[in-house]
Amino acid sequence: MEVFDRLIPDFIDKYDIPGGAVAIVKDGRLVFARGYGLADIGNAEPVQPDSLFRIASLSKPITAAAILTLVEDGKLDLDEKAFEILGRFKEPEGTSRDPRIDEVTVRQLLHHSGGWDSGSSYDPMWSVWRTGRGTDARPPITCRHVIHYMLGQPLDFDPGTRYAYSNFGYCVLGRVIEEKTGQEYEHYVLENVLKPLGINRMRIGGTLLEDRIDGEVKYYSWEGQDLAWSVFSEGPSQVPWPYGGFYLKGQDAHGGWLASTVDMVRFVSALDGSRPPTPLEPETIDLMLSRHDPPLTDTVDYYGLGWGVRLVNSGSNWSHLGSQPGNSALLVRSYRGLTWAVLFNSRPRDFGTMIGELDRLMWTGVEEVPTWPSHDLFPNFGYE
Repeated sequence: MEVFDRLIPDFIDKYDIPGGAVAIVKDGRLVFARGYGLADIGNAEPVQPDSLFRIASLSKPITAAAILTLVEDGKLDLDEKAFEILGRFKEPEGTSRDPRIDEVTVRQLLHHSGGWDSGSSYDPMWSVWRTGRGTDARPPITCRHVIHYMLGQPLDFDPGTRYAYSNFGYCVLGRVIEEKTGQEYEHYVLENVLKPLGINRMRIGGTLLEDRIDGEVKYYSWEGQDLAWSVFSEGPSQVPWPYGGFYLKGQDAHGGWLASTVDMVRFVSALDGSRPPTPLEPETIDLMLSRHDPPLTDTVDYYGLGWGVRLVNSGSNWSHLGSQPGNSALLVRSYRGLTWAVLFNSRPRDFGTMIGELDRLMWTGVEEVPTWPSHDLFPNFGYE
């Protein structure tokens, strides 16, 4: 396993990242968990193997799992119309509602085929000032404010006709969970998905530096990055991007969770059945990984229900990446019984290049391990 002690420090030095953590599971056993670099530069605080990080879009597989628990319990049908469930949400006065929005299903939201394409228009989860102007909502802008605003905006394409990655779709899924359960999104996920697996430290993160909790890293902009306009009406008008450039609680279901790498590989090893208990039945996992009918996809690479999936031999690899100003994340489950999570406390300017190199580096690293250890480190981190 020494290969990672060589590759990861060189990688964080190359991309000027203060610190990060890596965890690897083999056949349900946690065989590697390590922190690298600094969690807090000013206090020379090192990253621990179980340090908490913002995980950005690694939140989406968690939200998808929560939706699927409701399907298993008979409380939700994937083909239900999402905005019928959210019937009390209305469009802003003076706007007209695109009739196609009432045809969007929960399944389409999970598949990113609901009709919103940030490449064609914009990402409403990162355009909160537009929402505020369109609704007279006072900052900070929440997901509910964004939904209210978007009900008065046209879709970018007919629902179900193509794939376009949508943070907003998962924001809507969070509210579907709330409407179906009568509970706050975070509470439902904790009690019905995470805690049954022994995952007790995960939570929706705070936005400001003073919201940092015990065990959480500090987040850093890249060197030379401009300040952001604060999403809050009080306090300084310009702030570092990781601390007030966006409202983390307003991104809960698509990007708001805190977790350690150990938490994330525990979650995945439960899903794939390598370390029971599993939060979902095997047939539900098959549904989670199912390939949607064309025209959405007819390739070996596609987005299932909360996961990027690649069909390989007789199995499949699952993956998701994530980033926000101040953090980067990668989660991979290989069909060969391996799962790894990598979390960093910065997002380099050239994130696209960086995340591609990180993915290749991790695959290279696991290929270089001649023999996987027989030990299991999960108990060291409070997991049975």
